[in-house]
Amino acid sequence: MTAATLRALHHGPDLPLVLPGPWDAASAKVFADAGFTALATPSAGVAASLGYEDGATPPDEMFAAVTRIVRAVDIPVSADVEAGYGLSAKELVGRLTDAGAVGCNLEDTDHTTGTLRDAHQQADWLAQVRAEAGDALVINARIDTYLHGVGDRDETIRRGRLYAAAGADCVYPILAPPPHLAGLSTAVGLPVNAVVVPDGPSPRELGALGASRITFGPGLQQQAMAALAGMAERLRAELEGEVPTADRGPKTG
Repeated sequence: MTAATLRALHHGPDLPLVLPGPWDAASAKVFADAGFTALATPSAGVAASLGYEDGATPPDEMFAAVTRIVRAVDIPVSADVEAGYGLSAKELVGRLTDAGAVGCNLEDTDHTTGTLRDAHQQADWLAQVRAEAGDALVINARIDTYLHGVGDRDETIRRGRLYAAAGADCVYPILAPPPHLAGLSTAVGLPVNAVVVPDGPSPRELGALGASRITFGPGLQQQAMAALAGMAERLRAELEGEVPTADRGPKTG
């Protein structure tokens, strides 16, 4: 699958584009078999599946996980590669290409300081990634203003416009209030990604509020683990309810 295919899905006609977040090859295949047209890996969900805290996955393991996910399906896959792991634009694009991903999330949090990166520096970085990738990568530029408590809509728009000028295909103002989505999309001039959160609007509702692209972060992986925990508890309860071996009488045969 090509980036052109994924890029076109951001512009309809079946909006919003809903991208489930697989954390391994098996979950990717489940979502693809269910009929979804593309997938977007969540860094936190992949990290959890590999036994790491969010943000602590070694890059080699993250790219290996993305490679396995891409190999399992025949639909486009976008990869959450956080802030780029300190790689140069050329190295990052090369790793994504080798993994088979045709899109990526790049966030504007500086992981060395835990704060927002300078917006112009981030825009320059995105421009370098675009120059290296050409049209072969759909860039989803994550804007972390709301995540860091900077609830300034104007600052979010300023960053979004800089990232759009740098070549981003979509912006992702993570945790933006849903009523802001349509206005942000109009002001920035790009499709907006919204994330589904517990007790928040549904994907359909987020689409009606102006989101063109819907993702889930680690939410689907967490729900799957909760279901697995329930299975484990039931199994443990069944085992504890068995008649003790000593009370079963002598063996025969």
